[in-house]
Amino acid sequence: MCGIVGYIGSKNAVEVILAGLHRLEYRGYDSAGVAVVNNKGLEYIKSVGKLKVLDAKIAEHPLSGSLGIGNTRWATHGEPSEANSHPHFDDKMEIALVHNGIIENFHELREQLEKEGVKFRSQTDTETIVHLVRKYYEGDLFKAVQRALKDLRGAYAIGVICKNNPDVLVAARHGSPLIVGLGEDEGYIASDVPAIMKYTRNVIYLDNGQVCEIRRDNIKIEDVDGKPIPVNVHRVEWDDSAAEKEGYPHFMLKEIFQQAEVLQNTLRGRVEEGSDEVKLQDMNISEDELRSCQKIFIVACGTAWHAGMVGKYLIEKFARVPVELDLASEFRYRDPIIPPNTILIAVSQSGETADTLEAIRIAKRRGAKVASIVNVVGSSVARESHGVIYQQAGPEIGVASTKAYTSQCMCLALFTIWLGLIRGTLTRAQAKEMIAHLRAIPSKVDYILKHHEIVKELASMPEYRDAQSCFYLGRNFNYPSALEGALKLKEISYIHAEGYAAGEMKHGPIALVTDTFPVVCIAVKGDTYEKMVSNIQEIKARKGLVISVATEGDDDIIAHSRHVIYVPECYEPFSPIVVAVPLQLFAYYVAVNRGCDVDQPRNLAKSVTVE
Repeated sequence: MCGIVGYIGSKNAVEVILAGLHRLEYRGYDSAGVAVVNNKGLEYIKSVGKLKVLDAKIAEHPLSGSLGIGNTRWATHGEPSEANSHPHFDDKMEIALVHNGIIENFHELREQLEKEGVKFRSQTDTETIVHLVRKYYEGDLFKAVQRALKDLRGAYAIGVICKNNPDVLVAARHGSPLIVGLGEDEGYIASDVPAIMKYTRNVIYLDNGQVCEIRRDNIKIEDVDGKPIPVNVHRVEWDDSAAEKEGYPHFMLKEIFQQAEVLQNTLRGRVEEGSDEVKLQDMNISEDELRSCQKIFIVACGTAWHAGMVGKYLIEKFARVPVELDLASEFRYRDPIIPPNTILIAVSQSGETADTLEAIRIAKRRGAKVASIVNVVGSSVARESHGVIYQQAGPEIGVASTKAYTSQCMCLALFTIWLGLIRGTLTRAQAKEMIAHLRAIPSKVDYILKHHEIVKELASMPEYRDAQSCFYLGRNFNYPSALEGALKLKEISYIHAEGYAAGEMKHGPIALVTDTFPVVCIAVKGDTYEKMVSNIQEIKARKGLVISVATEGDDDIIAHSRHVIYVPECYEPFSPIVVAVPLQLFAYYVAVNRGCDVDQPRNLAKSVTVE
């Protein structure tokens, strides 16, 4: 998500910060800003758009100082604007703060601060933090930050400066990444190592809950309660050309491995442990409209359409509303019948997909309410929708969608529970149980990622690496998983792959199965497990090369499979989120073994903004 850079020393902080922010552009952002402490006090410049806009503004109005912070913001709360851009300031314009992350309880904190007379300048959660620091500031910036952090719930990496403490740069993290760099009588902070590798390779990796005071000649680290933390300095030895990928060979692999954290972020602030309630604060559709809804359309393209199919199964089963799933490019041209009391759900990572936007406009002209699931705050889809669920997945750079897909599925699961409670098709007890299942998913994904070598080894085998074609089979909730698994393989490895509902095999496709034909079968425990085993036996009888994706502990599946990829036991309706991860890994490692450019597959673009 956002990029943070800070500096204290003898150099011009603005030059150091801008150079670092340019090295962090890969993270994705929509605005930027810099603040410095100098002999004039606290000065800043902000801009909307790319860093070149900020560069131009600073060239026109030079800014300098030996202590400063900067940020490239990827919007989560409030649209991209100068007011919402970082840094943010206290009401006395003495303290400046940059932030990466999401503060879950910022609404209640903001209300309390406003009652105390604080005037807010932005819509962001970040501004709440700087006003809290101001509230507790009594001359010691480090202690004020420590005290303020105790009031926060959520994820954060922050950098803070104060004009009254010109020799101190304060940093802290919980959940979001932040490192500290050490130079000769100077110090740095950054979201990622590449931002400061030009200046130093001596870094401290801050852990969750740690607060760091950086002076030109001294470093102090404590927890929020003031307990001292030993300072451990690491020497960065790796090639800085790979630094922006955090050591991963490709962005796609990095994004696959981010998914446990991303799913946690998607849940954060929406469901709590032991809760029977889902909070969707930006879903501006009334409960009366939701109760009277007679039909739901889901429109999307590509991977987002597969997530939409998961949503269709969930909504129909648990909210008991008929759902029509459409490719946005077809919806806009087929003159759809949109009855009264219809809700259209648009799913788009970028929020700029042309066909999806046009589908929204058609639905609105015909009286439908529009709820969107998007990853980019302030995007066109978000602006044109009545209600929004932001994925909070962070920028996705690899063209083949991974973390955006699983977070879209998570958003649709949250929407389903929320809708089911409002319509009375789910009891509080049922909702509580489903929420508990959702909250368990990030740890299951993390478990799969920690055992990725199993999938990596499988993908190196010649019968899979060198295949010309293959099938992916699934049923019920995991029919979309078959479609998505096949799409991942074909778009990055260029192997022809097709996803099918397993029951359709005998209606034609099985004619292609031979002893050199791989078939990936999703056979996790659930209502259709026995039927899937029967389909696997049909493939095996034709000597097909069966890879089964099965539930841990299912030893019986081994007899029917050439190879098995196990996933942790999971509540079947939410299993597509878990199943997606090994399928992504398999596609990635096959593509790497074939020498393909996995981040930029041929003929594809990340955001399709034309028809």
